Amino acid sequence: MANQQQVELLKQGIANWNTWRKEHPETEPDLNEADLTGVILNGADFVRANLSGAKLSAVDLTGADLSGSNLVGANFDNAILHAANLTRADLSGASLQKTDLTEAVLKDAMLLDANLQDADLAGANLGDADVTNALFKVANLKGTLITAEQLKKTRPPEDIPYFQGVSWEGVIDKP
Repeated sequence: MANQQQVELLKQGIANWNTWRKEHPETEPDLNEADLTGVILNGADFVRANLSGAKLSAVDLTGADLSGSNLVGANFDNAILHAANLTRADLSGASLQKTDLTEAVLKDAMLLDANLQDADLAGANLGDADVTNALFKVANLKGTLITAEQLKKTRPPEDIPYFQGVSWEGVIDKP
C-alpha cells in the first residue's frame, strides 16, 4: 500500500515533490498501488521509487526520471513517457499499451512480460534492456535502439494471430 503522505505531497504539485526529493535523497518513495490516473507529472523525480502495481494510465511523465524504479505490474496505458529516463527500471509485467515512449531511455531496463501493444517507441533507447516475452504488437519501433538479439527474446509475431501471414522482410531483423 502506498505511503499516503507521499501521495498527498505528490498531488500538491511537481515543484513541491521535487523539492522534497532533493531534501530527502535517501528516501525511496513508496507509491505502491497508488492511483495517479491522469495526473500531470512532467519532470517528476521518481528515482528508485516503488510504483509497483500503480495505476498510471493517461498520466503525463514527459521528461520524468524513473531510473531504478520498481514499476512491476504498473498500468501505463495511454500514458506519455516522452523523453523519460527509465534506465534500470523494472517494468516486468507492466502494461504500456498505446503509451508514448518516444525518445525514452530504457537502458538496462527489465521489460519481462511487458505489454507494449500499440506503443510508440520511436527514437527510444532499449540498449541492454531485457525484453524477454515482451509484446510489441503493432508498436512503432522506428529509430529505436534495439538489437536483433533482443527481438529474438520477445513474443514472436507468429504466435499472435493478427500477424500470421505478414512478411517481416525489411521491417525488422527477424531471427
